[in-house]
Amino acid sequence: MPKARKSIYVCQQCGAESARWFGRCPTCSAWNSLVETVAPAENGVRGLGSPTPGGARPQSLARISVADYPRLPVPIGEFNRVLGGGIVPGSLVLIGGDPGIGKSTLLLQVSALLAGGERPVLYVSGEESVQQIKMRADRLGATREQLLVLSETNLESVAQQVRELHPRLAIIDSIQTMYLDELETSAGSIGQLRECTARLMRLAKTTHIPIFLVGHVTKDGAIAGPRVLEHIVDTVLYLEGERFHSYRLLRAVKNRFGSTNEIGVFEMRGEGLVEVHNPSEAFLAERSAGATGSAVAVTLEGTRPLLVEVQALTTTTSFGLPRRTANGIETSRLLMLTAVLTKRVGLALSNQDIYVNVVGGLKIGEPAADVAVALAIASSFRDRPVPPDLTAVGEVGLAGELRTVGQVERRLAEAANLGFKRCLLPAALARRPLQTGGAELVGASSLAEALEVALD
Repeated sequence: MPKARKSIYVCQQCGAESARWFGRCPTCSAWNSLVETVAPAENGVRGLGSPTPGGARPQSLARISVADYPRLPVPIGEFNRVLGGGIVPGSLVLIGGDPGIGKSTLLLQVSALLAGGERPVLYVSGEESVQQIKMRADRLGATREQLLVLSETNLESVAQQVRELHPRLAIIDSIQTMYLDELETSAGSIGQLRECTARLMRLAKTTHIPIFLVGHVTKDGAIAGPRVLEHIVDTVLYLEGERFHSYRLLRAVKNRFGSTNEIGVFEMRGEGLVEVHNPSEAFLAERSAGATGSAVAVTLEGTRPLLVEVQALTTTTSFGLPRRTANGIETSRLLMLTAVLTKRVGLALSNQDIYVNVVGGLKIGEPAADVAVALAIASSFRDRPVPPDLTAVGEVGLAGELRTVGQVERRLAEAANLGFKRCLLPAALARRPLQTGGAELVGASSLAEALEVALD
């Protein structure tokens, strides 16, 4: 039995080493910078001039072939879209999300779909027993002969099983439950997380087995543990959405093998997460045609255009300081649009509480939804509905002007497919020869002009 190696504490700021943990580094005085790591073996230290036997050798990039290194496609289109076209062999993927959002459900469904052929799929859980996993698999219809489950928290035992079975895919649920005997701290500590993730990364690269890690999140929504976890892995995915809302959004914030702008849309049902093939239609399914304070924005997530309903409510404040509440857009964006509507358009919003909500739990980050948000606010304030066949695209400047946005033809085609006959957009775009898909273009050079067109 190999002798357990001691752990040391290394400062992440200056690199100083210590035999014990300090809240403040004795060398550089940085707070909370000491992180536990495994001390190098005494007989394993080599000088820079001594090559490691059997180490990797440099290769010519032109002679490296990837013909036998294809992606592993997943029979879930929304999952494939976010990954960039499938799972890359030997990749390490970290997926996070709020408790109960559906991370384990999604990965168990993916495991069942890939559990076929000569090689199995290994699902390792450090939080559930095999009987509990079986109960969840029966509910999801994910029971397969080639889907192997293992309830284990010792990473060395897990790595040994991965090497022996050589599965098509390995899933670790979750990385916070894994531990190494070499470290004296408990599972979930910073040192355990770093070392376990680093070893799983080396295991994935040497065996060419893709490994998915489930990560817990903090109160702020970030993956728990040191930030270095996101630097080690190849891809970082977040499963977003409200626990009491049916829609879930899968988003990549880091992807070495694809775009980080794509999102996958799922709906949580009794049989698990079901992909939504037409998210725009789903987001607009319950829209009331004659309601005030409602406008449709044509936003773009990666290469996919999405039509979402933006709702706004204005009401006279009961306090001296009016409230500004945004759900789905940045609060700073709402404050800016409110200021432009007050200063440039002349709406008396200084004594109004303003609430803005993007239906479906979607978070809009691009400024192309500015016009739709402004229309919704003005519609609620003036108590006039926006025409049900009108969509809006455009960025609002501080002078009240409407500015152009990219990939307009994609947005117009999606709007026309869903039956919208008119699109309000900046005048500079309306003058261009665009493929509209049958939709009428209504140009406006300023926000005041846009309100006149939409709320007349």
